[in-house]
Amino acid sequence: MTDLETALGRQVLICDGAMGTMLHAAGNSLDRALPELNLSNAALVSTIHESYLSAGADVILTNTFGANRLRLADQGFGDLVRDINVAGARIASRARQGTGRRVFVAGSVSPAVTASQRRRVAQAERAGAIREQIEALAEGGVDAIILETFGYLDELAEAVRAAAEATDLPIIAQATFADDGRTLGGETPREVATVLSGLPVVMLGTNCTLGPQGVLSVVEALVPHTDLPVSAQPNAGLPRRVAGRRFEYNTDGAYFARYARRLVEAGASLVGGCCGTTPAQIQAAAAEIAGMPPVRRRRASVTSRIPVPPPAQGHGGSLSERLAAGEFVVAAGIAAPVGGAADEAADQAALLHDRGIGTFFVAPRQSPRAQLSSIDLAFQLQQRAGVETIATVTTWDKTIMALQADLLGANALGIRNVVCETGNPPLLGDYPNVDGIWDVDSVGLVELVAGLNKGTDCNGLPLAAKTSFHAGARFNPSAAALEAEIARTASKIRAGARFLISRPVYQLTQFRIMMAALADEGVPVLLSINPLRSFEEADYLSHEVPDISIPGQTLMALERAGAHAAQAGIELAADLFAEARPLVQGVVLTFDGWEPADLDHLLGTPR
Repeated sequence: MTDLETALGRQVLICDGAMGTMLHAAGNSLDRALPELNLSNAALVSTIHESYLSAGADVILTNTFGANRLRLADQGFGDLVRDINVAGARIASRARQGTGRRVFVAGSVSPAVTASQRRRVAQAERAGAIREQIEALAEGGVDAIILETFGYLDELAEAVRAAAEATDLPIIAQATFADDGRTLGGETPREVATVLSGLPVVMLGTNCTLGPQGVLSVVEALVPHTDLPVSAQPNAGLPRRVAGRRFEYNTDGAYFARYARRLVEAGASLVGGCCGTTPAQIQAAAAEIAGMPPVRRRRASVTSRIPVPPPAQGHGGSLSERLAAGEFVVAAGIAAPVGGAADEAADQAALLHDRGIGTFFVAPRQSPRAQLSSIDLAFQLQQRAGVETIATVTTWDKTIMALQADLLGANALGIRNVVCETGNPPLLGDYPNVDGIWDVDSVGLVELVAGLNKGTDCNGLPLAAKTSFHAGARFNPSAAALEAEIARTASKIRAGARFLISRPVYQLTQFRIMMAALADEGVPVLLSINPLRSFEEADYLSHEVPDISIPGQTLMALERAGAHAAQAGIELAADLFAEARPLVQGVVLTFDGWEPADLDHLLGTPR
């Protein structure tokens, strides 16, 4: 048994946090070959290792994520695989000297290619690239190999076999899971644990893509199905895209530490961080779980899923006519179903329509799974349930020409209400959210729609016929940079937005400020309310999702409510709605199986 295996059996080890995030914060683009900094800026890499060691890390990972021949070749460094990996191992080994305690260096190994490239690269070529990198890491003197951010179980198993052929070092295998609790390849934690437990690994676990709450759910589902130690390296919540292509995370150390303890209690014996985590979070986690022994629990997984909520009412006339007439509009939010089938969404819309809901806001689901586009689902709902829809159009994944084609098609299908959003790519691990087309943002999309309504395309050339869109835009009253959000919302109105729909709101302090600042614009505003279903949901939104503000008294009320938190969430939402109603022209309520009485209570209608 190696020293690492012995240590894992005796104590909970603290792993370091994100290397890429720290290099990015130092001014390096995530698009560049970050492992090459082992050669061109070894001092910076060493400083980051030292900061994690000072924070209390027992295990540090080499700056070699993606340092294989296939990935490095794309960036012009394919002939430097050995040099980069040996240097990465030696930088980390030197950094641990003088700590006065036992520190392990794990060689970081990513999938051989990105998720989008794997279909074009043969299995033998992928395995060869992994084997070559691991041989170099072993030469550099690492204590273990850690395979991280693998979204496909077959590729992770393939990498384990390649690693076992290349070295006798202990192997840690980590899969990454989406927010539906499955890998990108669709495997469950049980399937991952079952397969990896039969391979030559000393530990299995999960890292990246999910924040602390999501990773806790995965760990709870892994532990009952393996006798191996389990590792956990969550992201610091969801990233916020700022200043072009820079990304920031806002999960604080206290929250991260609280979930580090819960991860250990659930059975994790190696706990660290992935994208967005810094020495501050690792230091807080180390202080929280110092001295905790490994816990081996055999229990059913308890997966806390992030919820959704309720419905609304409508009368005759289109959305634009009702808003122009000053009618208060109540709409229901429906997310595009995963898998591509519209039956469930259509049935849900029909039930709500029977209760007086005539308008449905269709939003995309931020998921790597196959799903109907918002435009397609909006058309299905109009045809099958006889309701009016507001379709969301996002820009991140399409060129302006593709967006224009979609909009012309939507107009031909009779879609009249569209909300323009920039949007975000789904989290896929491997430095999430770097990819995306970003040809135009939401302001540019509003301008495009306004042009189509005037009969001109994106190049100013005349169309055969004008479109007839009623264009809206989203805004976030909980934004950290409120002045910037006010200015950006005003620019959307100037570009041609005729109504606004807020992001979900849980307190009205900043909302009132925005409404006052935008009062002269004369644009109708619909408030989004998503009743909270549990303390865990509120805790997640408050700490892991950027630019969401949930009052402390709301968190305390839900925690005190315990098993009755869902009803408490309705009460809180009803109070918020009653307070906000004089400020807005409508509300969008997200529905997910709420009882009719709950809906009536929320809207203040007789039961």
